[in-house]
Amino acid sequence: MSARLAAVPDALLAGVELEREYRTGPELVRVLRGASVEIRAAELVALVGASGVGKSTLLHLLGALDRPTGGRVLFQGEELFSRSEPALARYRRQDVGFVFQFYNLLGDLTALENAMVPALLQRASASEARERAAAALAEVGLADRMRHRPGELSGGEQQRVAVARALMNGPKVILADEPTGNLDPKTSAVIYDLFLQLQMERGIAFFVATHNPDLARKADRIYRLVDGRAREVDPSER
Repeated sequence: MSARLAAVPDALLAGVELEREYRTGPELVRVLRGASVEIRAAELVALVGASGVGKSTLLHLLGALDRPTGGRVLFQGEELFSRSEPALARYRRQDVGFVFQFYNLLGDLTALENAMVPALLQRASASEARERAAAALAEVGLADRMRHRPGELSGGEQQRVAVARALMNGPKVILADEPTGNLDPKTSAVIYDLFLQLQMERGIAFFVATHNPDLARKADRIYRLVDGRAREVDPSER
């Protein structure tokens, strides 16, 4: 473990010297080359970097949506990929939430039904899932839009549905991949302020990949991803 990570034993989620390679025909593409990051409980951390530098890849590894070629992911001090596949699925369902740039909502379902999905996958009853989803949508300011389908909602409203869905199973950390990249500046600020509110009120940690420097500066800490490696930005450079 790096000296930096060793100095912070209370990291909730950490990537240690992560590497990820892809083979495209005869070519081997190295996206991550020893990237190390850490997210503490109830902390909002931003990840910045140019488009195509590997921000999404890093989030996918931390969320166990993909496996690293090298390095480790630690969740509450335990090596994540030493777990069985069913245990990794439980991690994805209940310990971590995901918010994506293009919302990933199901078009034929209402906002309420979209938010219910994670609870139903956890085998909650329909009535319990409906009650929890309604509460989550109210929390993100959509109490009056629950019966609308994604096509009837603005981009900002769709992203708030996605946030409500991510909250459903009480995650300890939410990984957000360019969550404002498809939104105008005003709506982007609303979504980011919602993250800050949830961080404060619920104690949820956020790791947010963004290309927006103004939003990144609102984070507790910032990492910059360059050439496959992550460097924490000094507060004086923000």
